[in-house]
Amino acid sequence: MAKGTKIVLGKRPKNFKKEVSCKMLDGSAGCMEVTYKYRTRKELAELTDDLQARLKDEANAEIERFKAAMEKAKADGEKIPEFTLTQTEIVNRQSAITVEYILAIVEEWNLDAPFDKDGVTELVDTLPAMVEALKDDYRAAINEGRLGNSV
Repeated sequence: MAKGTKIVLGKRPKNFKKEVSCKMLDGSAGCMEVTYKYRTRKELAELTDDLQARLKDEANAEIERFKAAMEKAKADGEKIPEFTLTQTEIVNRQSAITVEYILAIVEEWNLDAPFDKDGVTELVDTLPAMVEALKDDYRAAINEGRLGNSV
C-alpha cells in the first residue's frame, strides 16, 4: 500500500497555488499561476450567497425605482415609462460582480499587470475564458478537493 500524507484536521491553509489554463482566442493555451484564498465548502457557499443576495437587492431596488417612476407618471398623467436595460448595462453589472468575486477568491497572480481592481477588471473584460477557468477551478478545488495543476 502506497504511503500518503497524513491528514491533520483543524490545520487549514491560508491559501493555495494553482496553475490555471484556458483556450485563447487564437486557439493556443494560455496559463497563469494564481494564489487562491482558502475557504471551506461552507465559506464558499456563504460567499456565493452573499453575492447573490446583493444582486437580488440591486434588482429589487431597480424594480422599486421603476414602480415609483410608473406611479409618478400615472399621477402626473404622463406616458408610462418603458422598463429597459441595454446590453451594455447588463454586461457592466455582470462584470462588476465577477470582478468582486475574483478579488474575493484570489490573493495574487503571476501576470505582468498588478493584482488589483483595475487588473482584474481588464482580465474580466478581455479574457472571459480565463475568468471562467478561474471560477471553475476554484469551485472544484474547494468542493472536490482537487488541488493539483489544471494544466
